[in-house]
Amino acid sequence: MRPWRRKNVKEKQRSEWFINNGSSFLQELIADSNGISNPIRFFSSDQILNATDRFDPNCYISRHRFFTWYKGVIENRPYAIKKFTESGFTGESVREVYNDMVLSARVSNQTSFLKLVGCSLEFSLPIMVFEYPENGALNERGGFGCEDGTLLPWNLRLKIAKEVAIAVTYLHTAFPRIIIHRDIKPMNVFLDKNLTAKLTDFTFSVSLPEGKSWIKDNVMGTFGYIDPVYFSRGLVSEYTDVFSFGIFMLVLLTGRPAVFAASSGVHCNILDYVKDLRERGETVEFAGDPNHMRLGQMNMLLDLALRCCEKRDENRPKMILVAKEIKLIERSLNC
Repeated sequence: MRPWRRKNVKEKQRSEWFINNGSSFLQELIADSNGISNPIRFFSSDQILNATDRFDPNCYISRHRFFTWYKGVIENRPYAIKKFTESGFTGESVREVYNDMVLSARVSNQTSFLKLVGCSLEFSLPIMVFEYPENGALNERGGFGCEDGTLLPWNLRLKIAKEVAIAVTYLHTAFPRIIIHRDIKPMNVFLDKNLTAKLTDFTFSVSLPEGKSWIKDNVMGTFGYIDPVYFSRGLVSEYTDVFSFGIFMLVLLTGRPAVFAASSGVHCNILDYVKDLRERGETVEFAGDPNHMRLGQMNMLLDLALRCCEKRDENRPKMILVAKEIKLIERSLNC
């Protein structure tokens, strides 16, 4: 095939992707009846490819099962570029990509979330472009960078818990239709240049019908963070997020992943591990520099985390109360 013909074929394919993605995106925006989404910028495929050196692994920020984050520089400005894994989204599941775009746009004016700047529709799946978080994503242990990265100091971990709680509270209270995130975990939290936490990723999120407090839906999320009520009965409510946030707090406190290999070699989830220690009257070992721990605050946050993870969802606090309690813990002088 001659070069000009190959170019025409590629341009035609990009045009088809743009039309298909654009129409799907518009449908999701129209279906989003909760109000005005923030305007976003459209980027060309050439801008995205050049910014990421054609999605070179050297540009990775963070990798997930269904998408990869890249650092890209466009017009001398750094961005976080989110590329979905094509094999992870087929048929009806493609709507989850557009759902992420719509909800990210809706909360972009809030400082608690990673700001969506724009997108490119000239790929088989849309590419999302966000503000660049200078300090990257949390790892599975609630620390910096890779799994063996530096554990954050306690005061910063507590601040992150507060900021993520505020973000989730906003999702639950700011709109006529409650938004359930469904995938609250450290890897979906980025830190900006001021070490302010930014919640992101609405791929699995759902808006409850207006006036409804729950729906029944397929189970989505990350193993170790999924509410057992949701897992067993398929019931999605604001308490689904409360449970996941409770696990998130346990990770920040202990520096352990939500699921880890115990000394026996058997895989253990962090909630069972902590509850077993408490039931046997043993001390829960907190992560961090012993010289800079505030055990009073840590134990208060541990009690709150366990209340968030109560087996019966009606025994869990609402996120607005969780956020208020973390603020009180942060202000306490109890060492």
